[in-house]
Amino acid sequence: MHVAPTRGSGDAGNVTGPNRPGALIAPRAAKGTTPYPLTPPAPYGRDGAPARSALILTIVCVSYFMVILDNSIVFTGLPQIRSDMGFSETGLSWITNAYVLVFGGLLLLGARAGDMFGHRRVFLFSLVIFSLASLLVGAAQTQWWLIGARALQGVGAAVLAPSALSLLTRSFAEGRARTRAMAAYSAVAGLGAALGLVVGGLAADLVSWRAGFFLNVPVGVLMMVMALRFLPETDRRGGRFDVPGALLATLGSTALVLGIVDAADFGWTAPATLVPLAAGVVMLALFVPVERRATQPIVPLRLFADRERSGAYVTRMLYMGAMIGFFFFTAQFVQSVYHWTPLQAGLAFLPMTLVNFVFAVQVPRLLERAARPLVLLSGVALTAVGMTWLSRLGLHTPYLTGVAPPMVLIGAGQGLALAPLTSSGVDGVAPEDAGAGSGLVNTVHQIGSALSLSILTAVAATVSTGHAVSDIAARSGAALTGSAVLLALAVATVVILILPSRAPRKERTL
Repeated sequence: MHVAPTRGSGDAGNVTGPNRPGALIAPRAAKGTTPYPLTPPAPYGRDGAPARSALILTIVCVSYFMVILDNSIVFTGLPQIRSDMGFSETGLSWITNAYVLVFGGLLLLGARAGDMFGHRRVFLFSLVIFSLASLLVGAAQTQWWLIGARALQGVGAAVLAPSALSLLTRSFAEGRARTRAMAAYSAVAGLGAALGLVVGGLAADLVSWRAGFFLNVPVGVLMMVMALRFLPETDRRGGRFDVPGALLATLGSTALVLGIVDAADFGWTAPATLVPLAAGVVMLALFVPVERRATQPIVPLRLFADRERSGAYVTRMLYMGAMIGFFFFTAQFVQSVYHWTPLQAGLAFLPMTLVNFVFAVQVPRLLERAARPLVLLSGVALTAVGMTWLSRLGLHTPYLTGVAPPMVLIGAGQGLALAPLTSSGVDGVAPEDAGAGSGLVNTVHQIGSALSLSILTAVAATVSTGHAVSDIAARSGAALTGSAVLLALAVATVVILILPSRAPRKERTL
């Protein structure tokens, strides 16, 4: 367990670069042991939070907010994008999948880069790439330009997200301080997904769907300036990149998604479906022995030895897969069936957004009174109930009685679930695996989103009524039913893997 250090002691968290004024050099470690990081410029406070904790948390959360925002900002602009660029129904999913697949596939390599070169340096580099890619997305003139720029955004996000989480976990000691920081980080994840719809809708309605991406540029520049001034540098560890592992993870998951999406167009027995599916299965199967033999694997298999952590990975994959289907199809439903503008569509998610925030900020207090797995189970179960209710929507479902109330349940569930789910995925990870551990949390998040969206899109494509608006209503209902099934599996995973991993007890605090 990471214990808050006394004044002047070394710490695995808040550290300063070796060339900064006042930096102290830690004693040389014995051969074969992990070297101590540099001493932080200021000690932890009584609650385990470092000096300048508010600034560190703000920089990390705002930067991560951009990443999550861009996961959902396109949803309310999808009808405009389809009209402007001539995307097909299944082709439209690649605007999201290009981002989340590269994001998820390269996350582990991005995490390793943070360990090797220092998380602050890598964090700054990722902000440059992400801001530039956002500019290219906003300026896109063709389908392939747009998809390629979204993939480049995924590269920036893949480096930014694990560095942000590692800076957070290294800057706040386990216990109350980290619980509060994790709650803020997870609230950003939930709010970014929901507010992305509002921001995207506002931009698409008043200017263009492109405007939301242009907004990332000045925000990214501001975060670079603040990061240079206030973020601490972490120690650098020697090593090498596990390029074969990263390629197998990225190409294998991309091939699976390609095969599933092609199944909607060509059928499950067509060569265009079977070839990428088979290739994806083979590459992912090879990934395990490659990681077992690698000197410094991007996924140390020992991370799966802990039952609670493994359960958190599986639950996150299922949970976020269900949620991306919810955003993708509900945003199109309210615009196509209710004939609402993009701004109205974004505002339609406010019941979820507001409730999400209210519950998320209460999580630290709840975790002081109840065991973390119970809070997690409550959140996932609430989300499943809300999604099951919403899956009954149809052509004549009214918003006030058929859409808004289940959104309230979904928002409450997400507000409760994300913080304990994130903590279960990173707690107890050894310092040398901090980057890989945080990267794996985000990897299962993004890969689960891409795989699930491709499955839900394929399921929705099988529904046809012969009328465009009726098709969208029926397909949305079918896809959301699939999301409800994923959430039911997530509930079962929490009950089977996570609940038994801990004796019923209150969350430990320092």
